[in-house]
Amino acid sequence: MIQSIPIISHNSDLFQPSLEQMPDSFPALPNEHALIALLLTLVALVLFTRNRIPLEVSSLCLLGLVTLLFTVFPFRHDGEVFEATALFGGFGHEALVTVCALMVVGQGLVQTGALEPFGRLLTRAWSIAPFLSVLVTLIVSAILSAFVNNTPIVVLLLPILISVSLRTKKSPSKILMPMGFATIVGGMGTTIGTSTNLLVVSVASDLGLPRMQMFDFVLPAALASAIAIIYLWLVAPLLIKDREVPLGNNSPRLFQARLHLDEDSKAIGKTLAQARELAGDGIRIIRIRRGENQLLLLPDVVLQAGDRLRVQDTAARIRAAAEAMGAKLYAGEHEVSEDHPLKAEDQSVAEIAVVAGSTLDGQNLRYTYFLERYQLMVLALHRAGQDIWKPQEKIMDVTLQQGDVLLVQGPTESIHKLRMNPEFLVLDASEQVAHAGRSTLALFILLATVGVAAAGWIPIAVSSVSGAIAMLLAGILNIKSAMKALSASVIFVVAASLALGQALEVTGASGYLTNVFLYVFSEASAPVMVSALILLIGILTNIVSNNAAAVIGTPVAIGIAQQLGENPEPFILAILFGANLSFATPMSYKTNLLVMNAGNYSFNDFVRVGLPLTLLMWISYSVILGMLYL
Repeated sequence: MIQSIPIISHNSDLFQPSLEQMPDSFPALPNEHALIALLLTLVALVLFTRNRIPLEVSSLCLLGLVTLLFTVFPFRHDGEVFEATALFGGFGHEALVTVCALMVVGQGLVQTGALEPFGRLLTRAWSIAPFLSVLVTLIVSAILSAFVNNTPIVVLLLPILISVSLRTKKSPSKILMPMGFATIVGGMGTTIGTSTNLLVVSVASDLGLPRMQMFDFVLPAALASAIAIIYLWLVAPLLIKDREVPLGNNSPRLFQARLHLDEDSKAIGKTLAQARELAGDGIRIIRIRRGENQLLLLPDVVLQAGDRLRVQDTAARIRAAAEAMGAKLYAGEHEVSEDHPLKAEDQSVAEIAVVAGSTLDGQNLRYTYFLERYQLMVLALHRAGQDIWKPQEKIMDVTLQQGDVLLVQGPTESIHKLRMNPEFLVLDASEQVAHAGRSTLALFILLATVGVAAAGWIPIAVSSVSGAIAMLLAGILNIKSAMKALSASVIFVVAASLALGQALEVTGASGYLTNVFLYVFSEASAPVMVSALILLIGILTNIVSNNAAAVIGTPVAIGIAQQLGENPEPFILAILFGANLSFATPMSYKTNLLVMNAGNYSFNDFVRVGLPLTLLMWISYSVILGMLYL
């Protein structure tokens, strides 16, 4: 009995079609286990398109189903029974280890504010030359994403770009989606740019091919990326409709807070319409609560002592309204008053972004004892202008997520300490970054991690793990924030995809798919086949997980190249680039959802801008790969 086998067998012959020449008839159906593997592939495609089912749940279900079926119905390979538990080996695969380690290294950059100097430079550049600054933003975003996971880059740039857009009186919707797409484009340039790249390169190496080095395909990626960035700079903004974003003189973000009216409030006895006039600037009042009841927002409602007004506006307007109405800002069970220890003369207001690794990510303020631990009052929340409080819910009970912004108030020293805490990212481009020392060290660790791997001194898997350990030993991250930097969805999707790819390989299903492809394109040249692979995987990746598309497509691409007697590299790159064409739908990539939320985009906006970009990249890569490799 086979006790264990590699995730993908090093015997590349398994992936060669059973025929020694191009098939002249439609290939016969494979064995029943191969058919089961193909059926499971269809199941995976369906599961990964269910938005209501978390990716980690659907991936774990798929993994369990694959191993169960191979246990109940054993498969004999080369006279020995294939051990189904070998399918769990994906959790220890080199590609997954590297992805997780790079997530930790990237988190160190985010939490130290190492990328904030770029934000400050960008703010100044936009005030001088907005048009050229858009191009610079796209280029720098793409370059950063070639070495760092693009999710933290997008999380960091969203508030910065919203701010500079509004200061220059430009619509943020014109830049947010192009920026998000630029990070995906830039991620195609290196082996570590995305988890998809790592998977394709690792699977190809497992199949016995020479391992691609970090910059081996930077030339075709750079050429195609240049075309894409020009499109995102000049054409994409013309296709995006202006989106309404509430403007404020001092803050571009829309916050929510609660105003409490006591007996001394100037709004007592006034109608709602009069209170709005008193507050000035027409502040938006969402609801009024009196005791346990919610009052209708009628202009002639007379306000009484004890009323609580839920308001939604910029931070400056909320504070101005509270002062004008003689109201008190409330957060949970506490109010900002003279009796409260936070109501000292030395008070500062700051905005905190919830990022991966923060104790606030996926938790609420009450559970984390935020007020007691940091002596800061949370005045308001912001999530891309959305009404994120449910009825009857208090601010202390709102479950926070990445990208949320909290408006906090407290002693300047407390905010300074928060800046020094690696678990929080304080958004304030006007002040010097408090983590300057650690941010320099974090940048050095990243450059060392990438540099030694790029030079070929040690494998990227080893250097990335070493970089993650260095982040911990240097105190840049603690173990809790490092663990929270890991994405459960990425881990389980990669492990399940590798298991599915192994099942397709062992049973011969990949060889069958190779023969089907060769039969359909029997009269086509090698460049046309490469182009067809890019298009097919590009369509698939906008429907299902791009990691799954990459793992399924890589052995098929290698089999096609071997059957044709062609250099396998362009066929492998066809899968790699095609699996990264995640532009046409918002659910095809995590950063697309972040951008959709922040920019208030619709599904059609992604189709309108992303579909032409997908076609443009497909044509570009088809021509470039054909010219450089075939």
